[in-house]
Amino acid sequence: MPYSDDIRSIPVPNHIAIIMDGNGRWAKKRNFPRTKGHKEGLETAKKIISAARSIGVKYVTLYTFSTENWKRAQEEVGFLMNLITTHLRAEFDFYRQNEVRVQHIGNLAGLPVDVQEEITKTIEDCKNFTGITAVLAINYGGKDEIVRAINKIGCKELITEQTFSKMLDFPELPDTDLIIRTGGEKRISNILLWQSAYAELIFSDTLWPDYTEDEFLSHIAEFQQRNRRFGSAE
Repeated sequence: MPYSDDIRSIPVPNHIAIIMDGNGRWAKKRNFPRTKGHKEGLETAKKIISAARSIGVKYVTLYTFSTENWKRAQEEVGFLMNLITTHLRAEFDFYRQNEVRVQHIGNLAGLPVDVQEEITKTIEDCKNFTGITAVLAINYGGKDEIVRAINKIGCKELITEQTFSKMLDFPELPDTDLIIRTGGEKRISNILLWQSAYAELIFSDTLWPDYTEDEFLSHIAEFQQRNRRFGSAE
């Protein structure tokens, strides 16, 4: 990873959100079933979490399954639900070795019971790890998160940015510094709408299973060259 030494000398993003797009197209290009692409994408996610931790990133949000993904074929949805549960169960050694604290954002109650239980158990098992926080966005949509937060508050008090933020799925989650989307599309697809008001955006044509640590680090280096003014004058 040739960028790593230089990257460590400049502040890195505190929170990166990744839209892991391109699993299905990666599989189609190779005449594999779409499920093969999702399996390969899981391995890529582990590599990127490790690379992010190695340079000091504190939070990585992985857009794993959106509220819109229920529209996909029932067979694919079932496979993804099973992949989530088996991955969470099987990857504890990876979380432990890399000190990965796992968190979840999204409508947990809308998931199958076995998926809910596995997410809850993994969060509990990993709660004391301090290397990096991997936030799994499962059954997640930015609009849905905002609506659910408003319903938690109701009409009981004046809503401020601070009180509203406390009602989000993971209130500790800092604002997004950088959104990376693979797969060639150039949109944010309903991810972290509240948290990403000033996020930098980087789009890659690489399909997610082919996304490498070196490309990830090149995107961190690109972020470090951005002039983030947050509305102030130059």
